[in-house]
Amino acid sequence: MDKIRAMQVFVRIVEANSFTRAAETLGLPRAALTATIKNLEAYLGTTLLQRTTRRLSLTPDGAEYHAQCVQILDAVDAAERTFRGSAAAQPRGTLRVDLPGAVAQNVVLPRIGEFAARWPDVSLTVSVTDRLVDLTQEGIDCTLRVGTLQDSSLVGRQVGSMRFVTCASPAYLAQHGTPQTIDDLREHEGIVHFSGRTRRPFDWDFVVDGDVRKLHVPGRIAINNADANVTCALQGLGITQAALYQVRRHLDSGALVALLTDTPPVPMPVSLLYPQGRMAAPKLKVFAEWIAEVLESEPDLRR
Repeated sequence: MDKIRAMQVFVRIVEANSFTRAAETLGLPRAALTATIKNLEAYLGTTLLQRTTRRLSLTPDGAEYHAQCVQILDAVDAAERTFRGSAAAQPRGTLRVDLPGAVAQNVVLPRIGEFAARWPDVSLTVSVTDRLVDLTQEGIDCTLRVGTLQDSSLVGRQVGSMRFVTCASPAYLAQHGTPQTIDDLREHEGIVHFSGRTRRPFDWDFVVDGDVRKLHVPGRIAINNADANVTCALQGLGITQAALYQVRRHLDSGALVALLTDTPPVPMPVSLLYPQGRMAAPKLKVFAEWIAEVLESEPDLRR
């Protein structure tokens, strides 16, 4: 058995999350991939993939073996590039990227043509979602995440810092008054942002004399989408905490008014996450550098 080839087939199946799609990209019959995995599992003495009619998932052994395969194949590729010349080091191939909705729509996608022009041999497959994707299970090369990182199996590279503002429309403030302190917010109507994963509302947090203070703000409207949250604030439905990059133009036009500026919300890191060893791939390396450039050019997102 060609072990390197078997590893490549296994990794491609995991990335595509499908035997059929992997076979198409490799230009091989699906039966050949099935036989390769069957032989590989027999050789290793363990089951790597759980297969049903609806989904494909890694077993615990499969997840561990996949991580090792990625590192080994990246090391092989790096060693070969040393001797195959500069052409081998050129970024090429398909890069699968996951982006949070608001950042994708407002910051990254309006400039995605720049990346396409700079690296014409790299094809991008971009998923836009606010859920916590499983990079290994879903065949994603990298994801952009906001906030404290939870998944220790991934490598995180901070590429920006998201700053927030507490704000409301002039119409809301004219009707309900302007809060002067954080505690005043308890008597106001908040637009609640809740987690699409846990369904729990997020507390609002503030930096007060160098310390972080959390506060639950009541509200009749709860939304799990950042852009929709701002839309409601513009209609005078309540006070919101929003990312500065989302509402900068509304603050400049006067459609929204910044509140409690002496006690700003806590900024959050913006990080690019990817599996161990994956940064050796030229296509991911140039995307990481480009996304860092994009965020650096945004005053409300740069580190």
